[in-house]
Amino acid sequence: MNRFRITVLSDDCVSARSARAEHGVCFHIETGDRRILFDTGQGLVLADNARALGIDLGAVDTLVFSHGHYDHTGGLPIVLSAVRKPVDVHLHPDALQAKFHVHGSRARSIGIPDAARQALDGPNARVIASRDPGELAPGLFRTGEVPRPHPEEELAELFHLDPQGQAVDPLLDDQSLYMETATGTVVLLGCAHAGVIHILEHVRRLTGNRPIRAVIGGMHLGGAGDARIRWVTDQLRLFAPARIVPMHCTGPRAAAALWTAFPEACRPGGAGAVFEF
Repeated sequence: MNRFRITVLSDDCVSARSARAEHGVCFHIETGDRRILFDTGQGLVLADNARALGIDLGAVDTLVFSHGHYDHTGGLPIVLSAVRKPVDVHLHPDALQAKFHVHGSRARSIGIPDAARQALDGPNARVIASRDPGELAPGLFRTGEVPRPHPEEELAELFHLDPQGQAVDPLLDDQSLYMETATGTVVLLGCAHAGVIHILEHVRRLTGNRPIRAVIGGMHLGGAGDARIRWVTDQLRLFAPARIVPMHCTGPRAAAALWTAFPEACRPGGAGAVFEF
């Protein structure tokens, strides 16, 4: 069975004293001779953290974007300037859309930064845009677009496709990774805009109902109310994961609820954290 080593290169807090934090997520995945990045954070700490943690960005051969927000894509130019050969860059086509956070009369661009867009057009990026699930390496897959049947997991925070705030971004580009191990499936989340329960149900369908062993990453519950947090916690019990690592945009209230509900399963994330399966 495949073995996976996951190193957190970017998160909103740190686990290793040698690492620095930023608002963003980046996972480095080692499996066999493959070196894969899931997201790149904003890029403010990526190079320094990789150096401090002994990660060779030049050896990266594949990159996957969870969605098209700046705090997951901004480090792309750093990666592409470091790689020793062109890499596949997997993304949902909607990740390339303009994206905005609109507050009153003020609009802030939160999509892929200009420098990252330019890097995507450069010689070191082979862009693979798809809405479908797909295999990245033996035992490692991306979910593709995630079905969303539960009204309880409607978007807790609205983003927009225009600076006027007229077109709500449904964030259909949100996708996750999953890994098949001997004792179950490990799921890596970028922001889980699609809803963490939606994602886990989708992964169960894709894997023939194999058990969920671990859930690691951002769950975007920072703006969620008590009712949604309770619902997610109750639903998560049905999957009975042995490991839960709330990170990035999960939010302190939701993280506290998860640690209370799953004290034996929860573990801290943070830049520098390493997980082996």
